[in-house]
Amino acid sequence: MQVAFVGLGVMGFPMAGHLVNAGHKVTVHNRTAAKADAWREKFGGNKASSPARAAEGAAIVFSCVGNDDDVHNVILGPDGILSGIHGGAIIVDHTTASAVVAREVYDAAAGKNVAFLDAPLSGGQAGAENGQLTIMTGGDRDVFERALPVMRSYAKACTLIGPVGSGQLAKMVNQICIAGVVQGLSEALHFAKRAGLDVEAVIGAISKGAAQSWQMENRWKTMIGDQFEFGFAVEWMRKDLKIALDEAKRNGAALEMTALIDRYYSEVEQMGGARWDTSSLIRRLER
Repeated sequence: MQVAFVGLGVMGFPMAGHLVNAGHKVTVHNRTAAKADAWREKFGGNKASSPARAAEGAAIVFSCVGNDDDVHNVILGPDGILSGIHGGAIIVDHTTASAVVAREVYDAAAGKNVAFLDAPLSGGQAGAENGQLTIMTGGDRDVFERALPVMRSYAKACTLIGPVGSGQLAKMVNQICIAGVVQGLSEALHFAKRAGLDVEAVIGAISKGAAQSWQMENRWKTMIGDQFEFGFAVEWMRKDLKIALDEAKRNGAALEMTALIDRYYSEVEQMGGARWDTSSLIRRLER
């Protein structure tokens, strides 16, 4: 299938590569042209000078950019995807953004007979590189089913949550959960160390029971080793939590814990940790 990918960051770069490896004809665009050149050198494929040019002739156009403003620019802007894509094609946006912008893009795309899915990701850089991402999707079922075989090029799980915007709302749920788990694990490890316990023995015991989590299995050693260079940065998590907190103001959800942990992450940023990974919450406890 002829497809396009706009946005070659730490996630998009390997994802677009998996599309090539799956046999698709891929055209890419990146705001920084050197990144697109590096991608072509590694994977082949084609490079376009704008999102609109990348979208020309593509059956599906994928985007993975930074925030709501970036989504506006690459999809709805003067040289955006909608300016070049043909009727009947699909836009799949993998950006973690707001449900509000997802609905806005859906409406604008529908006006040009273009389908749209909001499809944020979980799994981080390692998941993107290994083709093991989890995708939470909002949109129409028939569109989802058309895009699903292609998304499976880089995902281990793709779920249609509900109508447009539902994918973004599900990603907010995901980030709320992660923030709580990381803070709880940080406090638990901090407590174990202060209590003079053998942390490895404790984790070996409790990780077989109800306390088990992905964060515990994959991050406890690096957390007590003061190592925080594992991909998903504090500043990115704060962006995601702000999206969730803003949505909570609209729907009336009480997110007291999430707001508190966002404040803790702001303290980590003040410590110079904007690019440390999210497990660095423990560092503020051990200053």
